[in-house]
Amino acid sequence: MFSSVPVGLAQNVSATSPAAQPLPRSASTQTYAPDLVAAGRTRFAAACGFCHGPEATGGSSGPDLTRSAVVAADEHGDRIGALVRTGRATAGMPAFPALSDADLAAIAAFIHEQKTKAEAETGDRRSVEPEDLVTGNARAGRRYFATACASCHSADGDLAGVASRYEGLDLLRNMLYPRGPRPTATATVTTRDGATVTGTLAYRDEFTIALTTAAGEYRSWPVDRVRLEIRDPLQAHFEQLGRYTDATMHDVLAYLQTLRQDTAR
Repeated sequence: MFSSVPVGLAQNVSATSPAAQPLPRSASTQTYAPDLVAAGRTRFAAACGFCHGPEATGGSSGPDLTRSAVVAADEHGDRIGALVRTGRATAGMPAFPALSDADLAAIAAFIHEQKTKAEAETGDRRSVEPEDLVTGNARAGRRYFATACASCHSADGDLAGVASRYEGLDLLRNMLYPRGPRPTATATVTTRDGATVTGTLAYRDEFTIALTTAAGEYRSWPVDRVRLEIRDPLQAHFEQLGRYTDATMHDVLAYLQTLRQDTAR
């Protein structure tokens, strides 16, 4: 799941990047109940975290929301909710029309909490320093890897020598948001009369599921009329974003940094 980006690329945030610019200030001070923020963290991780990162500070394809002008101008979800519901197709952001008002309120609360934390930070550092990425415990990371990652990855297989191919921030990015061509997701649909159809997942939303069979036939069904089993190689990464704490994330990274071709484990 790791792409073939050469070591050394994208190691630091340049002076012209958004991270080097002043953080836009919120139009008003907003506070939220801790339980609403906690609920928002879970919903954000499930719906938004894969693109925007688990902390809303930027991910594989989505920007840092603590630096968003929309978030800065938002008043208790009045702009965030509308944008999440309708999406922004020109920027590659999908719509989430099925999210309830309660879900949107919780997501907005979490994003504002993250923005408030970002506004309180000082230093305006323009790059990620190597020492920032060596705070984890490699032994604890190995234990976490064994329980959460080893069913798909192997230190002696696909990840052998991974720290010799990626370094620093690039290794962390690939760990959280695997880049390169997306692995093909497959699915099996079982109809009410017991017939099963298996193929490549072609389309899915809250109403419709569609497959392309091995013969090239495109077939679709209403999701409420079939039983569905999906096998997505990246699903575990989606789910993991909602489980990582800062500590476990850095522990796993510390363990991966030991996987060098010239280092005995």
